[in-house]
Amino acid sequence: MIQEGKARIKTYTAETVSRDMPVFYNPAMNLNRDINVLLLNSINKKNMQVALPLAATGIRGIRFLLELKKAKVKTISFNDRSIDAFKLIKGNLKLNKIKSGKKIIVTNLDANEFLLSSKGFDYIDIDPFGSPNFFLDSAIKRLARGGILAVTATDTAALCGTSKNACLRKYSSKPLKNEFCHETGLRILISKVQSAGAQYDKALIPVFSYSKEHYFRVFFECEKGKKKADEIIKNYGYILHCKKCLFRENADSIFNDEKCPLCKSKLDYAGKIWLGQLYDKNLADKMNQEAKKSENKELIKLMKIISNESKINEVGFYDLAKVVKHNKLKNVPKKELLIDEIKKQGFKAAETHIRPNSIRSSITIKGLVKIIKKLN
Repeated sequence: MIQEGKARIKTYTAETVSRDMPVFYNPAMNLNRDINVLLLNSINKKNMQVALPLAATGIRGIRFLLELKKAKVKTISFNDRSIDAFKLIKGNLKLNKIKSGKKIIVTNLDANEFLLSSKGFDYIDIDPFGSPNFFLDSAIKRLARGGILAVTATDTAALCGTSKNACLRKYSSKPLKNEFCHETGLRILISKVQSAGAQYDKALIPVFSYSKEHYFRVFFECEKGKKKADEIIKNYGYILHCKKCLFRENADSIFNDEKCPLCKSKLDYAGKIWLGQLYDKNLADKMNQEAKKSENKELIKLMKIISNESKINEVGFYDLAKVVKHNKLKNVPKKELLIDEIKKQGFKAAETHIRPNSIRSSITIKGLVKIIKKLN
């Protein structure tokens, strides 16, 4: 028996979490589900028709039913192609005294078949083991106007640049293995999902995105129309990066001989990627306020960081230890002191949730080094 949030479930256990488990359950993803509940309680949507095509144990949907505010959910459809999962979901619903019926539906179908045989949903959650690519087309086809699509990817080796060719094959984008590789991976995932949506004249706008340990997670809001889909594509481009001096800049296009304007070294790049906002800052603020009602210290800390970070629309961030080492400076200054000093000089700055001891800022690398020297 496992307790998570207000839900209790029975599941299969294994020494190592893997796709070979009879029914997949990863206790390390409880924060993922905490954030999910927090987000749905923070958005201004009611009477949602919810789809969980890869429901596994049913834990996410059961937590929705037990923890979301009243009138948030009209119907919730649990689905899994595994007969073991199907039986487990039904058992876990009973365990939590939740009855199946018109509001709660449990099916045993292939995820794509389940989605395509439906009339549509206001919230669809694609949370697979590995890449979400196999389910995007069906999910987007059945996503309603104004609906939310939640997408998880756990194939970080591809998206972060360890398996460069895998990223090119799966996501049609070149990754960049450096200190902010998890951010470029997140942006590559976003552009992949958006490109799938654009085929159907659907603009998928990221309203909340984050990278945590072994996975990426993005929530998109769907708007319909050719012009809106075209506007999304206008935010695609490249991030150029100098491994020698840590200079970086965005670019609409690239050639083969880009040189760093500071040290004249050859620039590396990632792209095409989404260069737009990772968050709706108003939603991030609401989630931060909602999180304060929780006793979950990890959630409270994460939401405070993301709320501040959401106000800075800059691609990439600075790993302070790497900046100090590359420039042969004495010490890494305290983040709080450094952020205050950057703000005094008229730039934006905040801690990033993606990597410890790193900051997102509108300041240039040259300006940052100058401030660190001053603080040293």
